[in-house]
Amino acid sequence: MFVTRQLPVDPAEVLEGHRVEVWPDPGPPSAAVLRERAAECDALLTLLSDRVDASLLDAAPRLQVVANYAVGFDNIDLQAARTRGIWVTHTPGTLTDATADLTFTLLLAVARRLPEAEADARTGDFGHWSPTAFLGLELAGARLGILGFGAIGRAVARRARGFGMKVRYSSRSPIPPGEREGAEPADFDELLATSDVISIHAPLTESTRGLFDAAALARMKSGARLINTARGPIVDESALVAALESGQLAGAGLDVFEDEPRVHPGLVGRSDVVLTPHIGSATTEARRRMARKALRNIAAVLDGREPPDPIPGSHPQRATTP
Repeated sequence: MFVTRQLPVDPAEVLEGHRVEVWPDPGPPSAAVLRERAAECDALLTLLSDRVDASLLDAAPRLQVVANYAVGFDNIDLQAARTRGIWVTHTPGTLTDATADLTFTLLLAVARRLPEAEADARTGDFGHWSPTAFLGLELAGARLGILGFGAIGRAVARRARGFGMKVRYSSRSPIPPGEREGAEPADFDELLATSDVISIHAPLTESTRGLFDAAALARMKSGARLINTARGPIVDESALVAALESGQLAGAGLDVFEDEPRVHPGLVGRSDVVLTPHIGSATTEARRRMARKALRNIAAVLDGREPPDPIPGSHPQRATTP
């Protein structure tokens, strides 16, 4: 099998008896290198930055399983894998709290204008205290709108409740009352119009790609903040820059980007924007859980069993499980 990046655990801990090749460089292998390495492999462990499409799968006739080191899977052509009899797995439940923690880190930093205040303090002489300096948003009583109310969205709601925020959510699936974490349902337009902060936790699909475009941002409450720790292409970054420049929005916190790893140049120099390089799952504990879960999925398939974490709807048409 081939692992496209070094992991925070030794693959041999899980895959005893299997030959494992790990890409040694910090950056991803090129598409050509990935095809070359996959050609003789029965398993691949991939990252979101690795494009797994029909041409790659055709170059790997022995491939039985692709284990994505992520909860999301928009980098993989699921239909192409399914029709070729290849399992595709992911790592659900491994990064919920880590991503929710980062979401709230960004939310607090944007609400309290932390980049501006910290830069001022680092001058070494920030002058006299002023009653009107660095005025931000007090979270107690503020309205948080959550788009997407899966495990991470609900974890963010729990944290918001601890800060005294009023939480509403918009979800494509009905949420039972007992799982709402004190939040109230709302449609997307209500979320835009009433939220002081909107936090995005929806998957990237054809319906969510570019969802936060110029029109949607214009419908947001004036002076609101936008947080995105889900997928970058859900937000039109050019439209976001324009909304910040006009004062329609008061700030943004982004861990993911439309053309990752490139960041829109209009965002880079703004003191009302907090930027992090896709570190939502970057805790030692979460990254180790992700690695072990991905490797266990591979081990199951190579041992002739159904993997524990197949992506829903991706069961191969020519599965080899007994």
